[in-house]
This record gives sequence, C-alpha cells and structure tokens, in this order.
Amino acid sequence: MTTHPDRDPSDLPTIRGSVPPLRAWIRTFLIGLCMGSADGVPGVSGGTIALIAGVYERLIAAITAVTPGRIVRFFRALAPVDGGVDVRGAFSELLEIDIWFLLALVAGVATAVVIVTRIVHIASQETPALLFGFFFGLIAASAIVLLRSLTVDSSFQIGAGVVGFLIAFFVSGVSTSAADGGGLALVFFAGMVGVSAMILPGISGSLLLIILGQYTRMSTALSEFVDALIALVTGGPTEDVTTTAVPVVTFIVGGLVGLFTIARVVRRSLDYNRRATLAFLVALVVGALRAPVVEVQEKVGFSTDVLIAFVAAGAVGAVFLLVLDWYAVDLDLDKV
Repeated sequence: MTTHPDRDPSDLPTIRGSVPPLRAWIRTFLIGLCMGSADGVPGVSGGTIALIAGVYERLIAAITAVTPGRIVRFFRALAPVDGGVDVRGAFSELLEIDIWFLLALVAGVATAVVIVTRIVHIASQETPALLFGFFFGLIAASAIVLLRSLTVDSSFQIGAGVVGFLIAFFVSGVSTSAADGGGLALVFFAGMVGVSAMILPGISGSLLLIILGQYTRMSTALSEFVDALIALVTGGPTEDVTTTAVPVVTFIVGGLVGLFTIARVVRRSLDYNRRATLAFLVALVVGALRAPVVEVQEKVGFSTDVLIAFVAAGAVGAVFLLVLDWYAVDLDLDKV
C-alpha cells in the first residue's frame, strides 16, 4: 500500500482501531430492527424511533456527510494515481460518514423490513380486511398524534395543509392495478419518496407507499426476491433471482437518490418554513386514510363481515399506536 504524498500516515485511522465494541454494534443493530419494523408499517415512523433512541441527530449527520466531494475523494484514494492507492485515506473518508454506525443500523433495518414485508405479503393475500383495517387504525391514530402536536397560525400554513390533504386523498384513490401499470419509473419514484420519508420523525415512508399504490406491490416483490435467493442457494435457477431483483433494485436505487436529494429538500423546507412544511406533511397522513379503504374495496369488497373485521382491526391498530405514543413517544414537531 502506498499513500498520497500530502498525507501524514500517522494521522490516518486504522481499520482495527476504529471498530466499535460489540455492545455498540448490538445496540445499533437493535435500534435498526426497531426502525425497520416501524418503517414497515404505515402510520409509524422509523425517524420517530431514531428520535426516541437518541440516534436521530447522528443519523442525519451521517447522511448529510455523504457529499459529492467526499465520494470523489474516496474513489480517488483507491485509484492508482497521485502517488498510488491510499487505502487508509479512503477509509478515513468512510469514517467521516460514521460508516460503522450506518452499517449496523442498515443491517437492523434491512432485517426487520424483510420480516415485516413477509408478514404483510401473506396477510394481504389471506386477510386483507384485517391487514388494511389495522393500517387504517395506525394511520388514523398517527394523524391524531401529529395534529395534536401541530400549530397552524397563518393562511399559508392552512393552504399548505389543504394541498397536502388533496394530493394524498386523490392519489390514494388510484386503483392498485392502475398504480402497477406505472412500471419501474413509478417504483423508482416510490423509492425516492418512501425512503426519504422514513428518516422524518412522525411521517411514515410506508404510508407514502400506500398513497402511491406501491406498498403491497413492493412487499410482494421483496418476498419473491428473498424466496428466489433462498431457492438459488438450494439449487434453484438464477433467472428467478435476476427477474425478481429488478423491482427491488430499482426501488433501492430510487431510495438512495431520494435519501440524498428529497430528504435534503425537506430538511431545507423545514428550515425555511417549518410550520407550513409540517402542515403539508401531516395533511398527507390525514388524506391517506382513503388508501386502506380503497385496498379492501378492490380486494374483497365491503360486506357486513368485512366491515366488522376492518373496524375491529382498525381499533387494535389505533390503540397500539396511541399506547406507543403514551408510553414512549413525546414528539414535539417544533423541535424536529
């Protein structure tokens, strides 16, 4: 290994010396599990869990530390130019984005999302009324919690809220079959929007996927991709993996783009006019209450039995989130 001439090797970190202790890995991984579980269901925000766990500011700092300049420096350090490959210099750039923390957190989030989407995939086929009734309750209770924390004192803020509600209400009324017809472009956009929202306290990324009609679609796609990977290990065909990977990879790429673009725009909007931005985001939650109803209507229709199951599951979902809010979440939107 060689180093760049303008760097003092003694000032560069070593990989072994930078690795956090096992206890820190486990703690961050468990926080990621909780965030992923929250992100996997509409109405609950992974960003809220990060806020509760005390890692929200660290997460935002790590994400915003990923800049074009840092990416260029990282790859330049690994390129055989300017004196040779500088592995320790490249690694120092990774440490600037808190790489060990991000790896442990993302591993926990990914594990939880795979598990939750598997459950959702099965429930959407077997008991859609119970699943989307539960989601309706989560969304409704989430709207109550957020509205309670929101202060609106100008016509501009009211207008932002009305626009947010109308967008969510009309978009969530689009049928699932029509949303599926959007192809990979819609999947990419859903990834941009959904993943961006996942890091915002109080706003659920999965909720936005439901609004866009992509929640069940992506849950199914991820389950099929995981099944194909498992089958490949046991001798299954490679074609199944490549086919099922397309929507998943498209969503992930969209998510990465959104994480470093839309998420920054939202943060700047919060800095520019916090209350109007929050009014818009909270109104999205209220307008999205239409989405679970549309899902059930399309899948099974509303008979008396279905309506009873839907309402009962909604009550369970609402109680669950309100209890969570009562015991764990003290969310002040003005401090987000």
